Amino acid sequence: MPFATGLESILTADAPLAERTWFGVGGSASWLAQPTDLEELVTLVKRCRDEGATIRMLGGGSNVLVGDSGVDAVITSLDHPAFQSVTVEGDRVRVGGGAVMATVINETVRAGLSGLDPLIGIPGVVGAALHHNAGGRGGDIGQWVVEATVLTRSGETIVRQRDELVFAYRESSLDELVILETVFQLEPVDPAVLTKRMQKQWIVSKASQPMSHQRTGQIFRNPRGMSAGMLIDQAGLKGASSGAAEVSQQHANFIVASDGATASDILKLIDNVRDRVRQRMGVELELAIEIW
Repeated sequence: MPFATGLESILTADAPLAERTWFGVGGSASWLAQPTDLEELVTLVKRCRDEGATIRMLGGGSNVLVGDSGVDAVITSLDHPAFQSVTVEGDRVRVGGGAVMATVINETVRAGLSGLDPLIGIPGVVGAALHHNAGGRGGDIGQWVVEATVLTRSGETIVRQRDELVFAYRESSLDELVILETVFQLEPVDPAVLTKRMQKQWIVSKASQPMSHQRTGQIFRNPRGMSAGMLIDQAGLKGASSGAAEVSQQHANFIVASDGATASDILKLIDNVRDRVRQRMGVELELAIEIW
C-alpha cells in the first residue's frame, strides 16, 4: 500500500522546510503532514509505525536546524486550529499542544492568571516548550502543569497527572511523540498589573536578543550556574563567522544566518564555538537545538 493512501489531503511530498524554521536554511522533508484533527493524526502515527517510517514533530521551528540534504522523515505540524485551543476554566487553562506560546501567555494575562507571563519572549508552541521545559529567570513552564495528554509512537493516547511528571532544567519526562494537550493551574492576579509586568519583561527580553527580523536561533544550553552567551563572549567569539553564518553581536548565544547561509555554515560555526569555549574556558557546551 502506498504510504499516502487515504492521507493525501494532509500529506505533501518533498516539502521544503527552510521556510518553517527560524534559520531559514536546509533541505526538504520526504513528507510534510498537517493533520486537521486527532483522528487523522492517530491514523498517520499508526501508518508510520506500520511502514517503519520516521516521524518527527515540528513546532514553531525556533530550535531546529535542518541539514542541507533534507530529512528522510514524515515531519508533522500541529498548525491546524484543532490543536491550538486555549480554554480558561477558573484558575486552570486547558491548552492544545500546537498553541503558540505568545498566544497562550496573552490569553492567560487577559484572564488575570499569573504564572506563564514571565515566559514572554520564549518562541514556539506549547508542546515543544513542555518537552524541553522552557523557562528563564522567572521560572519554568513545567511548574504550572497539572495534567498532560500525550500520544505515543504506537498511536495510543494517555493522560498523565502531575504526580507522574518530572521536570528538570530544560528537560522533562514528557518524551512521548506528541503532547496533545496540557492543563495549567495558575494564580489569579489583577490583569492590569499582569499586563504591565509582562510588557516590562518583554522589553528586557528583546533588548538582549538579535533583532526580530533576523534569521537566528539560540544555540547552547546554559551550563548550570553559568551563561553560555557570556562564556562565548569571554572566549572572544562575538562576530565570529563561517560562510554567511555569524555569532550575534547582540547576544553571543545566538547565531544569525545572513542571505546565502547554509546549514553547513551554521554547523561549522557551532563546532568552532564549542571547540574554542572548551579550549579557553574549560567548559563543554551542550546544544539547545535539534539538528535534523
